[in-house]
Amino acid sequence: AIIMSSSWKASALRCALHEGVLNDGHEGVSSISDDRPLAMIYNLGYFHRLIKDAREAFRGAGEEDDRFLHTMAAKSNPVASFLHEAKIGGLGIECASIGELSLALSSGLPSSMIVFDSPAKTRAELILALEKGVYINLDNLEELKRVEEILKARPEIASSSSLRVGLRLNPQIGAGRLEELSTATLTSKFGIPTLQYHDAILHAYRDHPWLSGVHVHVGSQGCPLDLIAQGINKGLHYVELINQAHPGRIQYFDMGGGLPVNFGDDSDTPSFKEYADFLRKHCPTLFTGKFKVITEFGRAYNAKPGIVVSRVEYTKDAGGRGIAVIHAGADLFVRTIYLPEKWPLRISVYDRDGKEKEMPSTAAGPEEWDIAGPCCFSGDIVAHKRKLPPICSGDYVMVHDTGAYYFSSFSHYNVRLTPPIYGYRENDRSQDGKTLIVMKKGESVDEAAAFFS
Repeated sequence: AIIMSSSWKASALRCALHEGVLNDGHEGVSSISDDRPLAMIYNLGYFHRLIKDAREAFRGAGEEDDRFLHTMAAKSNPVASFLHEAKIGGLGIECASIGELSLALSSGLPSSMIVFDSPAKTRAELILALEKGVYINLDNLEELKRVEEILKARPEIASSSSLRVGLRLNPQIGAGRLEELSTATLTSKFGIPTLQYHDAILHAYRDHPWLSGVHVHVGSQGCPLDLIAQGINKGLHYVELINQAHPGRIQYFDMGGGLPVNFGDDSDTPSFKEYADFLRKHCPTLFTGKFKVITEFGRAYNAKPGIVVSRVEYTKDAGGRGIAVIHAGADLFVRTIYLPEKWPLRISVYDRDGKEKEMPSTAAGPEEWDIAGPCCFSGDIVAHKRKLPPICSGDYVMVHDTGAYYFSSFSHYNVRLTPPIYGYRENDRSQDGKTLIVMKKGESVDEAAAFFS
């Protein structure tokens, strides 16, 4: 495991207070636009260190990097400025919708570094992706038939050297701890079921010489490494069968993402090195250079470098339990609110000056707290019955490991406003002397209202 010092979080919070990213809502605040109760903050150095860790782990000492195309799953953090940061770090982008594909194409990345997945691609979307020359994973045999028809009608695409298409196979090996994130179950909606369509899969590669890739993805959070390796090896078995029948046909093997994130503390475990070493032992064919390997990590790059900090607006004692109301809940932490047992988040409390509070030696007020979100239903509780230090109005609650999937799944329920996002670079100030840089402005009231207009 690799442990990243958590001191950056306190430092980033103090910078946010000093630079006016957050304020107390009182002094000098005369309008809604001046009120700054909430911010998402990303440690950009940490983000880039994780990218470097991944590339070095899979490359190995002295090895070439061109055997792997590492992409970032756009769904984990599709904000354009972060796609740009991923590009700077040498990552491609994996897209699961036409919107994500549009963002990736607009980022300036070459088409050769963009992957287009989705179980629901329309004909128009497929034509666009084929025209642009991005790598496409087809989800099912009906989609394969659709692409065949498009290529017959568009011979200039069929003959293009940029044509890169693969099939997504479902190895049907079972679920991990989180079934809703497991994509290799017997009845998964993703991919072509290998147990039912073994012969059809082999015939597809026989009948379509332009198919050059195989894709498998077992799942992400909650999937143990041995389950992931089992799925990868089943995909590699098909690569072997296809290449035996059609030598050199498979040029790309997309192993998906899958590296789980530790939400329990600040350690990166399993690390990219631990994962790559595990795969070297259990899936050695990945490292032979016989084909380009594509990865699609998302949460593993984005989760731990991100924090959410909210001002505590009000507190109360309800039946002996403390209630602290903050400015993010079911709008931002959708998974945690609706599946709290499966997606718990760590909480820290800071005073209005940015100093972390500690548990008192003797009880002073409620010993258990609910961190309540702002939305109008009782289940909007970010953290339930937590033993936390005494919390006061004007304090700040920090929610850890929130850099992936939370902003991208934001809900406008109650016409809530998306928060501003800031990038933090330790020991690096911008030209205006600030440590925090705007990655995305917060939504205005008019912009949120326009969504429903």
